[in-house]
Amino acid sequence: MISRRSDRPASAVPASPHDGADHFAAANALDGRRSTNPSAPAPAGITPLKVVVAGGFAAGKTTFVDSISEITPLTTEAPMTQYSVGVDNAGAVSTKTTTTVAMDFGRLTLSATTMLYLFGTPGQDRFWFMWDELTRGAVGAVVLVDTRRIADCFGAIDYFERRRTPYVIALNRFDGVLAHPVEEVREALAVAPEVPVVVLDARDRESTRSALIALTRHAIARKSGR
Repeated sequence: MISRRSDRPASAVPASPHDGADHFAAANALDGRRSTNPSAPAPAGITPLKVVVAGGFAAGKTTFVDSISEITPLTTEAPMTQYSVGVDNAGAVSTKTTTTVAMDFGRLTLSATTMLYLFGTPGQDRFWFMWDELTRGAVGAVVLVDTRRIADCFGAIDYFERRRTPYVIALNRFDGVLAHPVEEVREALAVAPEVPVVVLDARDRESTRSALIALTRHAIARKSGR
């Protein structure tokens, strides 16, 4: 199995000033309902929190945001035409005909005073310039991994490590299975022992909710120095 190099120099990028991850404790109170009014604005006096959903092309980012968002998500899927040949890389996902060209956006109310905003990153390399804006102020990130194409997530992991952004690894079960055991994937990704690695189905709300709770706990631990 291909492995991510782990001998990079440490980044000097400071942590986000918005590491108020203790607000995520309210995630345990999610009621599982989606709003019937997708355009409804967030109520006044709400504390906004941002989480980024990242990973390689076709790793399940759009699906993840859609499964947990209480509003109909904003997506920017565009067809992959003949003009993208040689520019965009579909890799082994020959059946996927669209790609996110800007971001996915979803929203989730955590409590009476806290609202979570989910931003899914574009999966193609030519849209890397979007990442700095999408991740600015984020309290953490979920890095989705298709275990059939582990190398596709290396860039996302590198990105968050350089910026010292708390993140969790979420192994997305395609067709209900993982191509490699969890511990082998962790070893190949060369992530620190304290970084959570969870298994999920990005289509399932409870599954994605569990990944967000794992990120919550990890971000709180990072903030408190545990």
